[in-house]
Amino acid sequence: MEMILITGMSGSGKSVALHALEDAGYYCVDNLPPELLLPFVALKWPHNAPKLAIAMDVRSATSLPLVPEQFRELKAQGVAVQSLFLDANTDTLVRRFSETRRLHPLSRIDATDQHRALVDAIELERNLLAEMREQAHVIDTSMIRAAQLQGYVKSLLQNTSRQLTLVFESFAFKRGVPLDADYVFDVRMLPNPHYEAGLRHQTGLDQPVADFLKAHSEVDDMFRHIKQFLSYWLGAMVRDHRSYVTVAVGCTGGQHRSVYLVEALAAAFDKDWPTLKRHRELEAG
Repeated sequence: MEMILITGMSGSGKSVALHALEDAGYYCVDNLPPELLLPFVALKWPHNAPKLAIAMDVRSATSLPLVPEQFRELKAQGVAVQSLFLDANTDTLVRRFSETRRLHPLSRIDATDQHRALVDAIELERNLLAEMREQAHVIDTSMIRAAQLQGYVKSLLQNTSRQLTLVFESFAFKRGVPLDADYVFDVRMLPNPHYEAGLRHQTGLDQPVADFLKAHSEVDDMFRHIKQFLSYWLGAMVRDHRSYVTVAVGCTGGQHRSVYLVEALAAAFDKDWPTLKRHRELEAG
């Protein structure tokens, strides 16, 4: 049996991710209390449900500490367990709640109908879910649309081998560092194609930009240094039982240098490791 647990911040897109898994053939259950996890798996396993996806959220906060031990039990029984944590920055979550006019699940303080401010409720939720986040593969949904999130979740499912998967992501520092990054490399000191009139409106996916960057030795130095660092630590990541490692490479606009280096790094590691690529600013349109 394969089982994926989806947790994360309210408003981060857990329902969207669950729909993507349902489309991929998973038997999906939303907001399952942790106390029912083991009995539910025992119930569905004999009934031809080899792929399960279960969503849990902060409404089960008091019993979420049970989950790590339950995961260990399931793995001992031969269940392949993965955990995804969907996150987004506070400004994005505030905007989404404002647009939908829904009440945050932690807004209500007590039976007297007193309410917390939305930002306070979001920060409380972050604290309550911090341990779950540490044990999961994090997906930052701050700047991606629902269709993009569904596509990304499906691409993760294609890398279901037990081997560690490397996720390379380009981004723009001016729009913030991705929340899902395990390692962040700043390449803003490299020569910038943006200042070349013929290259400004192209990207790191275009050959003229690649040729421009290849002509500068410091770009090759940066590529080799990042590659050497990751190669040195990959063994330790595997021993730490990591399923995914997200490597974020950032430049000023997320269009040229970071995109080129993500493509180059993914090509270099793809020979020996499962790899995925994301270009945050290009995908955001």
